[in-house]
Amino acid sequence: MRSNEETAAYLKGIVNNLPETPGCYQYLDESGTIIYVGKAKNLKRRVSSYFNKEQQTRKTRLLVARIRDIRYVVVKTEEDALLLENNLIKRYKPHYNVLLKDDKTYPSIAVTTEYLPRIFKTRQRGKRGAVYFGPYSHVPTMYALLDLCRELYQPRPCRTPMTREGVEQGKYQVCLDYHIHRCKGPCVGRQSHADYLQAIEACKEILKGNTGEVQRKMRDEMVALAAELRFEEAQAIKQRYELIERFKAKSEVVSAVLHNIDVFHIESEEKVAYINYLHVTNGCINQAFTFEYKKKLEETDRELLTLGIIEMRERYGSRSKEIVVPFEVDIPEEMAVQVIPQKGDKKKLLELSRLNVKQYRFDRLKQAEKLNPEQKQTRLMKEIQQDLGLPRLPLRIELFDNSNISGTDAVAACVVFEKLKPCKKDYRKYNIRTVVGPDDYASMREVVGRRYARLQEEGQPLPDLIIADGGRGQMEVIRAVVEDELGLQIPIAGLAKDDRHRTRELLFGFPPQSVGLAPDSQLFRTLTAMQDEVHRFAIQFHRDKRSKRQTASELDALPGVGPATKALLLKEFKSVKRLKSASQAELQQLLGPARGEKLFGALHPATE
Repeated sequence: MRSNEETAAYLKGIVNNLPETPGCYQYLDESGTIIYVGKAKNLKRRVSSYFNKEQQTRKTRLLVARIRDIRYVVVKTEEDALLLENNLIKRYKPHYNVLLKDDKTYPSIAVTTEYLPRIFKTRQRGKRGAVYFGPYSHVPTMYALLDLCRELYQPRPCRTPMTREGVEQGKYQVCLDYHIHRCKGPCVGRQSHADYLQAIEACKEILKGNTGEVQRKMRDEMVALAAELRFEEAQAIKQRYELIERFKAKSEVVSAVLHNIDVFHIESEEKVAYINYLHVTNGCINQAFTFEYKKKLEETDRELLTLGIIEMRERYGSRSKEIVVPFEVDIPEEMAVQVIPQKGDKKKLLELSRLNVKQYRFDRLKQAEKLNPEQKQTRLMKEIQQDLGLPRLPLRIELFDNSNISGTDAVAACVVFEKLKPCKKDYRKYNIRTVVGPDDYASMREVVGRRYARLQEEGQPLPDLIIADGGRGQMEVIRAVVEDELGLQIPIAGLAKDDRHRTRELLFGFPPQSVGLAPDSQLFRTLTAMQDEVHRFAIQFHRDKRSKRQTASELDALPGVGPATKALLLKEFKSVKRLKSASQAELQQLLGPARGEKLFGALHPATE
């Protein structure tokens, strides 16, 4: 085994002698396993960049640390290098290459190559003896195509293996499908073999999206039959023609002049990228598929989209000379012309691809969140961290709100959220002690000071984010206490409301700036729910205090009436007014002769 110095010298020798031509390179580890495959316009320049420490990312350093040998293949053109790279990645599945997620969950349509071909749905594309169309991420589209083929041409639905010899020797019999007009009986010669194969070829054209060509042939046939006065046969073909028209009306039709175009769009996250592929023929989208790549080496969107274009074009056998993309990608001009549209039908196609990939990403997130509910909270916390530029994930968030009526019964409340979930054991209520009159800013200053001075004194954990139920003024009051008086560094945000007391915007920074959040986004709804919770908690505390004061104003001053007696009286008479209207006998029956008489005398003092 070579030492680290010997390995570095060995690899340097290989790199220095690499040709400056297009090709593919392969990195091998100490066991001889291929761990990475790449392509290059210039092999020497590209491979050298991996060993330039100034350009290395963290993940690239991990890859380079495992390289023990380098192999390469020289090719004539950049296009050949792209195709070879794609084939090598699929063959060896290197650890550090992005890998297309398996698409076995999506169905395809198979057209067999037997004597009397069949057309059916399948999820197994690897079997020989068939031509495959798809896979179809939108399953209703696949069923619509199957139904169209069956209505137009009635390919045999049975699964019986049939041979030329069997048909010629009369080994088969018609089944129920023939009698209910789902099959024309090619197995017994009631439909000629040539006519049946012609129908299958027409089905293939439909599955390829070439409905315009099929309709052209139908029109020619209708004209010929009408010229021969065979109007019934012409009418039958017209009905099939109209079936295709109805199908096209339901499918996505962009423009009749667009033909044989590939469209791609990408949405990227930290660890995964989603790429949508649309193929347009005769103005109709006949293939639409979204797939995902798992990132390995912090690949850029441009690199990933290039890989996706090569993979999808090879997989679906596309030879389109024009591709529509959101930005320029690294593919040779001889492979296809790149179009980055700014308006028109091609721009509409690109926008449609973007909508498809965003919907696919959203669906994947929803599926993952159903399996792991905490993933949703983590995603929303990451959104908060990213939107506000927080130094760490806001695992603990605290919100404050005041409540009073013209300064009376002034209270405040603090609610705590752990991982965006209410942590009710940590909720706190505060009676305002030092403020006279309705001064919300002074009340907030008192409560925030009491809260964090105590947490600081007791060594309790501080929040990762404070949110004020208010705008710029409340935020500045909190900042002055937290930073200037207590010397703490806690990020502060504010939730401002409109004239109708509805949440309008999220504020952050000093001076506070509005953080753009869509009102229909999950994050905006989550923050609004948190604001509603602190408001509810503060209002409830204020109501309890006010109710206690109102009921205590008269009963607590009466002799011999403690908390238990007061509760008993209010339960029996419901209010102080009804209690005063009660007779002495009623009070004595409830409290006893002596206590009842004493309470009645206190409620109705003798007047001189």
